[in-house]
Amino acid sequence: MRRGSWKIRIVIGLIIVVFALIQRWNNKEENPYTGRVQNINMTSEQEIAIGLQSAPEVAQQYGGLYPDERLQTLVDVVGNRLIQNSIARETPYKYEFHLLADDQTVNAFALPGGQVFITYALFNQLNESQLAGVLGHEIGHVIGRHSAERIAESNFWKTVSMGASVGADAGSLVGSIGQNTLLTNGREDELESDDLGVLFMMQSDYEPEEMIRVMEILKASAGPNRVPEFHSTHPDPDNRIERIKKSIEKYKN
Repeated sequence: MRRGSWKIRIVIGLIIVVFALIQRWNNKEENPYTGRVQNINMTSEQEIAIGLQSAPEVAQQYGGLYPDERLQTLVDVVGNRLIQNSIARETPYKYEFHLLADDQTVNAFALPGGQVFITYALFNQLNESQLAGVLGHEIGHVIGRHSAERIAESNFWKTVSMGASVGADAGSLVGSIGQNTLLTNGREDELESDDLGVLFMMQSDYEPEEMIRVMEILKASAGPNRVPEFHSTHPDPDNRIERIKKSIEKYKN
């Protein structure tokens, strides 16, 4: 490669990286519901649209919706009770709760904009208060705008990686840094959602200690080959239990 061409590549790479940094700085905004400053590059309307568009495909991956409307109604009642008694009712999001037919996979999750899912495999192990804990946690993800934050973070690191690849053969290193950042932030998202879930439970007159039992259920379902916290996007259940206990004390005082 000619010397001049090499210099041009470095300059272009640096410009791309600087652009990504400026864009990231301009995207920073304070979440009005959590008070946390986040890197977000989409509106709440776009979050809602992404969630609605993705929901049918996601449901299909878990065998579709559970056919018992009576159980679905219970999920709706508990979810809406949490919404009406918390700051969630003040948000622009369109909350919908879905009981999935999968009776093997213990899981619950939320898409951006308010689409909340729980598998029958998890639902079938919970009492109403524990169900409230799970749904409250997922509502916390929506209010925390965690999916939108992850999308913005992922786009940032893709742009930085592209700049590094143009300037030198360092794309893999930068990509590794980006992945580690996403994993670390993911753990914090889970802890923030646990904290919000406890608050929402208490505001809706559910026993917050039942959230601890949820963690014990999740731990048991993972079995003895549970992935260590360091290699997971989720904090270890034992560590989550300690944080949940602190949240309970905080909101009781």
